[in-house]
Amino acid sequence: MNNVMACIDGSPQASAVCDCAAWASRQLDAPLTLLHVLDQQQYPATGNLSGIIGLGSREYLLEELAALDEKRSKLALEEGRMMLDAAKHRVVGAGVAQPEVRQRHGDLVESLRDLESDIRLLVIGKQGEDSGTDLQLIGSQLESVIRTLHRPILVTPASFSVPTSVMLAFDGSATTRKGVEMLASSPLFKGIPIHLVMVGEDTGDSRTLLESARDALVAAGFEVHIAIRAGEVEPTLHAYQAEHNIGLLVMGAYGHSRIRQFLVGSTTTSMIRSATTPLLLLR
Repeated sequence: MNNVMACIDGSPQASAVCDCAAWASRQLDAPLTLLHVLDQQQYPATGNLSGIIGLGSREYLLEELAALDEKRSKLALEEGRMMLDAAKHRVVGAGVAQPEVRQRHGDLVESLRDLESDIRLLVIGKQGEDSGTDLQLIGSQLESVIRTLHRPILVTPASFSVPTSVMLAFDGSATTRKGVEMLASSPLFKGIPIHLVMVGEDTGDSRTLLESARDALVAAGFEVHIAIRAGEVEPTLHAYQAEHNIGLLVMGAYGHSRIRQFLVGSTTTSMIRSATTPLLLLR
């Protein structure tokens, strides 16, 4: 579990993913792996036309279609290699000495599950190459990736700037308390001020939890600011982020089941959709 792994595709986010992953690799002093996964549904490894091979006069056409599928798959693999070459050139230029490149043919989520033991931090774009131009949309597989992997996931929009301050959305849950421990022990944000922000009522218990988290980070050498704000979670966090010009948000991911998400919605998905800065999700 040593590598920063970056998912590379043909989306507009690919350059930002490279820049973000290169920064994280340098901060963590961890090797960087650039991964491209060729979608097996869009580009099957072999055509499966056996069910209609017996149609006689159409057999030649089926052979031609199978050959065309094979050619498309080879072209897609070559396009993926070119993407990886360009990504490697970009991260080397950003100071990463020896990035590894990997290409797989299959499903993105399954591929990442297979590689999970190698991943220290996953960097992925907010949108995939098929997401279109609507900035409110998120990649079709992003939620599944976040729910499947039990690793920190750094989601980046179409541009990346090195953050000069960080905000942790703190709610006192086990996930965010663990997040405080992770931030305290990780070099990812060393030297960067951290804002701990709780949305809700300013009670004695809430402030005690928040001050305890602050003390843990201060003991680890961080400059820490704390705040408790009333209001709805998403707009309140974004308002605080804009007010203090915070370049990266950290929060727990999907604390409820898919059934509850269907009934009441998901704060995580909503925050990803509306994010204009990188978002580090903790599982």
